[in-house]
Amino acid sequence: MEFRDLKSQYLNNKTAIDNAIQNVLLDGNFIGGAAVSQLEEVLAKYVGVKYCITCGNGTDALQLALMAWEIGKGDAVFVPDFTFFSSGEVVCAVGAEPVFVDIEADTYNISAESLEKAVQYVLKKTDLQPKAVVAVDLFGQPADFERVRTVANKYGLLILEDGAQGFGGKIGRKRAGSFGDISTTSFFPAKPLGCYGDGGAVFTDNNDWAELIRSYKVHGKGKDKYDNVRIGMNSRLDAMQAAVLLEKMELFDEEIDRCNKIAEEYTERLKDVVKVPVIREGMTSSWAQYTVCFKSNEERVRAIEALNMINVPTAVYYRKPMHMQAAFEKNRMDELDYTVTEGICERCLSLPMHGYLTSSEVCCIADRLVQAVMVND
Repeated sequence: MEFRDLKSQYLNNKTAIDNAIQNVLLDGNFIGGAAVSQLEEVLAKYVGVKYCITCGNGTDALQLALMAWEIGKGDAVFVPDFTFFSSGEVVCAVGAEPVFVDIEADTYNISAESLEKAVQYVLKKTDLQPKAVVAVDLFGQPADFERVRTVANKYGLLILEDGAQGFGGKIGRKRAGSFGDISTTSFFPAKPLGCYGDGGAVFTDNNDWAELIRSYKVHGKGKDKYDNVRIGMNSRLDAMQAAVLLEKMELFDEEIDRCNKIAEEYTERLKDVVKVPVIREGMTSSWAQYTVCFKSNEERVRAIEALNMINVPTAVYYRKPMHMQAAFEKNRMDELDYTVTEGICERCLSLPMHGYLTSSEVCCIADRLVQAVMVND
C-alpha cells in the first residue's frame, strides 16, 4: 500500500501524461515556454486571482513573496509553530526574525488568538517591527482567514498564505491561493497537486508585486535575463513539470472529491476511538493528509507498529515544534505559549490518503488501528 499513491494516479492517466511529456520533448523548449505560460493562466483562473507566477519550488515561492515585500533585518514575521520547516526557514533567509505562534486545538491551523498575543509581545518586549504573518493551510484545510485578517488589519500585517498543503481547498466558493495578500503553493509530488519533480507558484492580485517576483525569480532581470536590475535567484519551473501539471489539473477536482469521500469513511470508522480531523463549517479540505490524534505517544507507537505489521505506511507530521528546532535556537521567545503544538506533536499520526484508496483498504486500516488502540482499554 502507498501513503500517497502516485503510481496508480499515473497508470490511470498514463496516455495523457505520456503524450504531454512527449510534446515537450518534441518542442524542445524545456525552461519556460508555452506549457509554463499556459499553466500560469490555468492556475490563476482556477484560484481566482489576476496573476500566477510559477517558480522552482514551494520554498522559493514563499521567499519570493517576502522579497517582493522588502522584508528583512529588524522585521518580525509570524509563523505557525506546527508546520513544515520551510515556512519559517524563508523568514531567516531574507534576514528577518520568525516569531512562532501556537495553533488551534481542533484544526491545527494558526490560532488568531495566539497570533495577537505574539504580536503584542513583540511590540512590548522587542525592537522588532511586525510586518507579516505566514498562514499555513495545514493538511488541506484553509486557515481561519477571517479571524487572521482581523488581527492582521489591526496591526498592519501582510498575510502570506502558504497553500502548499491546501491547494484545492475552499472557504465557501473561494479557493485556497486567494486568501493572502500573496499566496503560494508547492508542486512537490506528494502535494494535492504535484508534479514529477520540484515546482511552485505564487498568486496575487497586485501587479507591482507580480512584476517584482517575475524579476526576482530570474536573477533579478530587467528587460531580459542579461539585464540585471536587482539581486534575485534562479527559480524557474521547467516545461516538463508544467505539462504534467496541466494534465493533472484535468482530474484534480475529481480526485479531491474522492479524497473527501475517503475521509468521511475514515472518520465514520475512527471517530469513537481517536481524535479525527475537524473540518470547519463552510470549508472544504483538499486532504493533503488525514491526521488523527491519540491520547498518548504510547498509544500512537502501538498503532504505528500494528499498521506496519500489515504493510500500511504512516507518517508523523510533525514530531518537533518549530520553536524547538535547533536551527531556530536563536529565534526562540520562551515566554510565548506553545502548549497546543507541543501536545499535538506528541500524539498525531497521518494515515494513507489519496484518491485511489479503496473502501476495503480504508476498512482494513481503520480496523487494525482500532484494535491497536482498544487492546489496553
